[in-house]
Amino acid sequence: MIIDIPKNSDFSIHNIPFGIFSTEDRSPRAGVAVGDYILDLAALAELDVFDFNTAVFEKETLNDFISLGKEITKKVRLDIQHWLQDENSILAGKPELFIKQVDAQMHMPVYIGDYTDFYSSIEHATNVGKMFRDPENALLPNWKHIPVGYHGRASSIVVSGEPIHRPKGQTIPVGADKPVFGPTQRLDFELEMGFITGKNTNLGESVLTSEAEEYIFGLVLLNDWSARDIQKWEYVPLGPFLAKNFASHISPWIVTLEAFETFKVPGPKQEPEVLPYLQYEGLKNYDINLEVAISPEGSEEQTVCHSNFKYMYWNMAQQLAHHTVNGCNINIGDLYGSGTISGKDENSYGSMLELAWMGTKPLKMKDGSERKFINDGDTVTMRGFAEKDGKRVGFGEVSAKILPVK
Repeated sequence: MIIDIPKNSDFSIHNIPFGIFSTEDRSPRAGVAVGDYILDLAALAELDVFDFNTAVFEKETLNDFISLGKEITKKVRLDIQHWLQDENSILAGKPELFIKQVDAQMHMPVYIGDYTDFYSSIEHATNVGKMFRDPENALLPNWKHIPVGYHGRASSIVVSGEPIHRPKGQTIPVGADKPVFGPTQRLDFELEMGFITGKNTNLGESVLTSEAEEYIFGLVLLNDWSARDIQKWEYVPLGPFLAKNFASHISPWIVTLEAFETFKVPGPKQEPEVLPYLQYEGLKNYDINLEVAISPEGSEEQTVCHSNFKYMYWNMAQQLAHHTVNGCNINIGDLYGSGTISGKDENSYGSMLELAWMGTKPLKMKDGSERKFINDGDTVTMRGFAEKDGKRVGFGEVSAKILPVK
């Protein structure tokens, strides 16, 4: 192996995720994560090892690289895997091609033109229905027939590490008949997975479930923050607005869909049977371990959630098929959120709303404090990885600190 990769690294030889990085002497450019290092793709391209226009590696986003198509992007990944394992390859004896991740700054990996957030975990939707509606009829009548979703705000999606300020807006106090204005008192995280599209469609075209994977370049971790009290007041009749558009965070490395091929698993049985355009064949869910940790300011980190992407009722192929069935066109770099990913056990719930059950069951922290929702100074960190037969493929993390209201 050209580079020593720690045994438990998310960025194993089986991964090779793409991202955008910079250093003091290197402008933002494309790279791949290998163990604790980044392979500089712009520098590698200077060795004339690729047969396409490698100016795409010098861009500040991966959109142009992704637009080359999977025939090329898959070959780049496979070539790098081969070169890393060949002691006599083009990478041998060239330490200048590798930068330590700790010495680099990560940037938004893609320009996101559009963002859609789904609501596809049956456990999460059921929990929310129990809290806010009828516990005996927690799911709305449409939920098992369509992958429910809404269009979100793309401009406020930022990369891991960028702190955000507590949002403010209108809320309705308990028992009040008029709203008040101020900072949210119920700031929450939402544990999600996001997928990035890698092909365009034209207006009027639809994507079938059988071809959806050709349109998905890769996955990122997504923390889709939510202000629960603002949302409760504003979401009727049109849905989330200020409660969601203040910020969402994604992890900096896009893990290709191909890297997760060996981690496919069956999804939950869908009853009643879905309409023909949502039916699919084969394995479309993915066994990816997920966790969330909270670090109070000045205190140690505490893991509060263990979940898994395999729990999703609606899979990515169904989400993309539904999104485009009406002829909605999609573009390279669009982001699609899974919706909060919750499991059946209480420690697998993917939001504070569920973990603390709307504030009635506060979480005890290691420093003696309690959490019903997220406090100022808290850092929320999400991690995700798949592991099987000695192979590990992961994302690293998506992490952000909450600053006081601005």
